[in-house]
Amino acid sequence: MSGVASLPGTDPKQPYGPAGRSAWLEIDWRKHQHWVTVGDTPLNVIDLGEGDPVVFVHGLSGSWPNWLEQLPVFARNHRVIAMDLPGFGHSPMPAERITISAYARIVDGLLQALGVSAATLVGNSMGGFVSTELAIAFPQRVEGLVLVSPAGISTYRNREMERLEPYLRRLAPMVAAYTGWTATKSDWVASRPGLRNLALGFVTRHPSRLPAALAAEQMRGMGKPGFMEALRANIDYPISERLPEIACPTLIVWGDEDRVIPVADASVFEQLIPNSRKVIFEGAGHMAMLERPAAFNELLSEFVEEEPRPALEDSARLSS
Repeated sequence: MSGVASLPGTDPKQPYGPAGRSAWLEIDWRKHQHWVTVGDTPLNVIDLGEGDPVVFVHGLSGSWPNWLEQLPVFARNHRVIAMDLPGFGHSPMPAERITISAYARIVDGLLQALGVSAATLVGNSMGGFVSTELAIAFPQRVEGLVLVSPAGISTYRNREMERLEPYLRRLAPMVAAYTGWTATKSDWVASRPGLRNLALGFVTRHPSRLPAALAAEQMRGMGKPGFMEALRANIDYPISERLPEIACPTLIVWGDEDRVIPVADASVFEQLIPNSRKVIFEGAGHMAMLERPAAFNELLSEFVEEEPRPALEDSARLSS
């Protein structure tokens, strides 16, 4: 049975998007940027803070700034790590073909290179898929798993995606030119609510209500060469039969108005992963961590710190 509940200290009526001036605007991110080579692949990595590590993995067509509303907050008490996966952000394409399992090996190699034996993994969309694979293939590396609208269930052998892929490949140069233009003009596009809606309306529910600076940082990650290979990787890789192998505590977060991956997948993940629970954010889309950052951060903090949790029957719903 689904319940309607809020977590301690969380206002279920909070506004959409960040409230007030965000902490990430006060940080000189260049001081926390590093290049780390895993195998033959250089990775653009953000690493700051001290304490138990929390690792953030972005989704398809994303980059490390997808986690701007989380990184400064959790760096107060934790070591936080975010990267541009190969083919996205500033990280170049890998030598090998992009696959979910290859991405998981790269994240494992990155953590090894950074001296991180185990961490809490937080992944959005494809990043959730990669984090799930990491928790299965390298269970010693993942102490806790947070999946934000993860791919892997309805995306596998998705007929609509497979039908569109040949057209996308033919249109790839045009799509790359448009998204690349959006990335280079991100500040200008983000300053205009109508264009902001056009650029981010598929992944967020109310992009015009997000701060222009935050929206611009999301657009800067567009138009990267890894998109088509990564899209195929999301379609081709089955994982549902292996989800019961996940041994760590798992939190599943979804927006009830997700246009990218249906919210019904949340229940499937919850049913297949032992020791898991789902939380649904009302009025949010595919990127709950940006759309409801205060509530998301409260939820993530409670999960990471393993504080006593309220009794929530089988699941929780945070309303707008």
